[in-house]
This record gives sequence, structure tokens and C-alpha cells, in this order.
Amino acid sequence: MKVTILGCYAATPRTITNPTAQVLEIQNRMFLIDCGEGTQVQLRKNKIRFSKIEHIFISHLHGDHFYGLVGLISTFMLLNRVADLHVYGPKGIKEVILLQLRLSGSFTGYNLYFHELESTESEVVYEDDKVLVRTIPLKHRVYTNGYHFQEKEKERKLDINAILNYGIDQCYYQKIKNGGDITLDDGTVIPNKKITSDPEPPKSYAFCSDTVYDETLVPLIEQTTVLYHESTFLESEAHLAEKTLHTTAKQAANIARLANVKQLLLGHYSTRYEKISLFREEAETIFPNVLLSDDGKVFEF
Repeated sequence: MKVTILGCYAATPRTITNPTAQVLEIQNRMFLIDCGEGTQVQLRKNKIRFSKIEHIFISHLHGDHFYGLVGLISTFMLLNRVADLHVYGPKGIKEVILLQLRLSGSFTGYNLYFHELESTESEVVYEDDKVLVRTIPLKHRVYTNGYHFQEKEKERKLDINAILNYGIDQCYYQKIKNGGDITLDDGTVIPNKKITSDPEPPKSYAFCSDTVYDETLVPLIEQTTVLYHESTFLESEAHLAEKTLHTTAKQAANIARLANVKQLLLGHYSTRYEKISLFREEAETIFPNVLLSDDGKVFEF
């Protein structure tokens, strides 16, 4: 599981920082999460192939989370994209993007699908044979969702030496990977656990975008491998976090502690602070496993 941070700062782009956007690679799928202004430039800087992006998840319709989307969609068109593109986001995202395309006389030569969200309950928005994606309802100034990406249970690992010792034909390998027992020609039943080993535990990634401190999301992210949680302010500005419906680093760490996640990744920093290291120092007083996102950083889990 790999996360590339394209941007992780709040409000406006600067010459040295970018608004929220990140790429998650999981089970050979590539998902773009949020698309702040300048995202396509950051994709190029990080050498991420545009053609590999087929699904874009937008948390909410504040500009620092989606103003780069119409530009990226247009660039896909100029690059003669033919593959379908799916966009998931709040109701209204289709209207705002299609309006810009229509008034600029633009079009896409590929199928553009919008999956608009309105529910205030967690719901499945994407599923294939490897990955399941659910929304994480968040509390912000506008309708907002985070997203939980979960690997499905992996196939069991073959113990080739044991399989060969039993003389099991290769045609049964997939059945064995799926957990099935094998019956030999003489009627002997070979339990699956004698010829396989457990797969690696499924990994998961929770993206919690802009939100006030909210413990109701804890059950939705329990024991997640990696939690990205906004940390716009330090505790000294907790009054601003409450006023703007954002979170402090310490509050994000408490969510991570309550949810018993393995790793906390902080981001969405206010640019009022000179050093982002202050966010980790504050969070580590509550939760030990803290990483700091920063533009261009790549994390592998």
C-alpha cells in the first residue's frame, strides 16, 4: 500500500505548498483522493501516469479540495484519453464541472461518470474483487465525506513442498488458494491448513478530510492500518478549530488512539505555523505512531 502526498496544506496554494490531493495505490489500483488547485502539476512532478487514474474521490466542495478537478479532466481530454473516468463526491459536483465544460466549449472524448453522494450514513461507493471503499461521514461547514479503502481477504499461500508430497495436481491450486480441502484418489482428505499458510492481513487506509473533532467516526475506522486525519491547528488555536469546524493535532491523535489504528498520518496544516514538526510533537503526547504528510512525500505501508 503506497500513498503519495501531492498537497496537504489548508486553504490556498502557495509557491512552496499545495492544497489537498493524494494518490493511494492499493492492490494494483490507483485512486486520486481530493484534487486541489495544481494537482495535475504535482502529478507530473511525482511522475504519476495520468492514464492510471480511473477513480477520483472528492471529500467536499471547498475549493482547496476540488478546484483542480476541471483542469485535470480537461487535460485528460487533450491527452486523448479513452478510458472511463469515475468521480465520486457530494451532490452538486456534476453540475459545477459540467457547467465549466459547457461554458468553455469543452468536451471529453471519454466517458465521464459522476457518483454523487448525499447520505449522512456510511455507504459503499466502490467495490471490485480486491478493494472495498466506504464513505466516512464527517462534520464540516458543508456536506463532507472521508473515505475508507479496505483490501478484501487475500488468497491463502500455497505450500508447494507439501502439495508436491501429496501429489496434488496443479488444476486444484486455485481451489486450495480459496481455502478448499483436497480429497485424494484413495479418499484421504487433506485439510487446507496442511498445504497452505495464512495470507498477509488485509490492509486499509482511512482518509478523514476536513472535520471538527468527532468521536462518532471511530467505529468506522477501528484498527485501520493507516489513518490520514486533518490537523489544521495546534492546541493553542483550538478555539479556531472549533469555530471553523476543523481539528487540532492533539484531537486527531485522540481519534487514532480511540480507533486503535496502527499509524496516524497528519495533514491539512494551516500555513500560520513555521514548522510542521510541531504537529507531530503535539500528537505524540497522545498517540505514539505519528507521521507527517508533506508535499511530494511517499509512504509505503
